[in-house]
Amino acid sequence: MNRIASVIVILSTAINPRDRGQEKNLHSPAQILNLITMDYSITKDGKPLDKKLYTIDEKAKSFSTKESGLVLDFSGLSGWSFKTSSHCTFDTGSGCTFDTGSHCTFKTGWDCTFDTGSYCMFDTGYDCVVVRRDIYEVIELKGGVKIKLNNCGVEGYTIVEDEEDEKEEEKETIKIGDLEFDKDEVEERLKDLKPIK
Repeated sequence: MNRIASVIVILSTAINPRDRGQEKNLHSPAQILNLITMDYSITKDGKPLDKKLYTIDEKAKSFSTKESGLVLDFSGLSGWSFKTSSHCTFDTGSGCTFDTGSHCTFKTGWDCTFDTGSYCMFDTGYDCVVVRRDIYEVIELKGGVKIKLNNCGVEGYTIVEDEEDEKEEEKETIKIGDLEFDKDEVEERLKDLKPIK
């Protein structure tokens, strides 16, 4: 048996005790290969994001950017920290932390912590917690239950049925001259600007 096959056998039998009997939480061979090769993708509009627009530290397992509208596929990779703007989609393993803007979608393993804006959607494993920034609220997520945070300033969440996953909410926009911008992204970027005195 070669080394990678040996590692796959060992990793596939190493299951968190809370996940025993929860086959959906087991690592697939593809996820295990990601663990070995540190395989991930960071895209925007279907294209790889320019490396100048983000900071990544594979040793510290951290990713940071001011960009919005990203798709981050770190499936099978655990223990990462992410800091992004709004409208991002994440697919990760367990034990990750997220500091994001609003309208983000998360598909993660267990034991993750989320510090987000409003309108985010979560499909997580067990022992995950959301801390909302727009209002002070802490939500303990139930494994296997998809939720969507309520509107900005409104406590709580709604449980999302599968058919609702396909519906995309209309984005609020701000018009400046002939250009139209996503309202949440404008608000997020304005936080970084210094006022004129």
